[in-house]
Amino acid sequence: MNQLSFFEAPIWTVTNLTRYLKELLESDEYLQDIWVQGEISNLSRPTSGHLYFTLKDNASSLRCVMWRNTALRLPFNPQDGQAVEVHGSLSIYEAGGQYQLYADLMRSLGEGALYQEFLRLKARLEAEGLFAVERKRPLPRWPHRIGIITSPTGAALRDMLNTLRRRYPLAEVILAPTPVQGVEAPPGIIAALEALNRLARPDVILLARGGGSIEDLWAFNDENVARAIAASSAPVVSGVGHETDFTIADFVSDLRAPTPTAAAELATPNRTDLSDDLMEVTQRMLRAVQSMIQSQKWNTSHLKNRLHQRSPLSRLYSDRQRLDDLLYRISLSVQHRLTLLRAHLAGLDQRLNSLSPAQVLQRGYAIIKSPDGKIIRSVAQVRRGDSLTATLTDGNLDVTVIETHKID
Repeated sequence: MNQLSFFEAPIWTVTNLTRYLKELLESDEYLQDIWVQGEISNLSRPTSGHLYFTLKDNASSLRCVMWRNTALRLPFNPQDGQAVEVHGSLSIYEAGGQYQLYADLMRSLGEGALYQEFLRLKARLEAEGLFAVERKRPLPRWPHRIGIITSPTGAALRDMLNTLRRRYPLAEVILAPTPVQGVEAPPGIIAALEALNRLARPDVILLARGGGSIEDLWAFNDENVARAIAASSAPVVSGVGHETDFTIADFVSDLRAPTPTAAAELATPNRTDLSDDLMEVTQRMLRAVQSMIQSQKWNTSHLKNRLHQRSPLSRLYSDRQRLDDLLYRISLSVQHRLTLLRAHLAGLDQRLNSLSPAQVLQRGYAIIKSPDGKIIRSVAQVRRGDSLTATLTDGNLDVTVIETHKID
């Protein structure tokens, strides 16, 4: 006699299995912060404003969703066939039972290629020792002459001059103007560095420009510019872009500042600074606070991601996608129904035309009427000598009854 096992595998419902797989994906932190490269296909932007598309390569495809508030911030309009890199998190759309990427960033593939070139050059120059801490020179505590290399028309120059005037007006400032963007920028920056070192001999040089895309800042990733910075007689402070922007010039310079204004601040003493000991304590505290803030930011980001996974908003986004699917199906159903009704109406119209008296007259028949307009259906209704009207397809005939013959 067969006996039931006490360890039979549980039987899942489709909903429970799908929900388990969704939680499994969303609990993997690696899959919640990924970049995926591919070609856009099946791009759709319904009236809700969300973006639905597929990323594909030669062998596979991946469904993607970008919500409306994120799609509105894209710096370009995605197109089918466009090669892109998409950032986001993986999850499962429960109603459809399919895994998909919930995208929050998108960039063209060319931008990623520039970044790879940046990483290759950075690794090569680092291996040569251009970024070594030992070769970094300390900045003069009391600089007498400060050189600035930047665009003469940019906001970065105005910000640095205002900062130098406020913090340390005793220093002499010498500007070496140069383009900071485009093909003419690298040779211009190199020429400015050589001219300052040869003619002005400043105590420190500020190399700066405002923020921009990786293409805008590419002149500061030029290998020849990096070697010119390393060969500079005066220490160089780089202040290129915003705080989150990093270039090869930042790594090879003697000191990297997050902004042009910060570069001017780091290169000069402050008249209101406290003693050296207080300054050292302040810097140590600042580094400790920054480290603590960074740690708290990471913890906050981690908690935010976990909260987002359990937020009703995630369910709402899923329901929004399901609503888009239902609206699309309703639209197809209505169109199909209208097509059937039009075909039925055409059939009725054809049958009605076939029964029309006009169609009967076309086949050679006539309608006989008495003088008072009554239709004659039998010979019993007329007498010899009666005047009648015969209606044909193209007109009327006035006729007189000569004789009547009744058919048995």
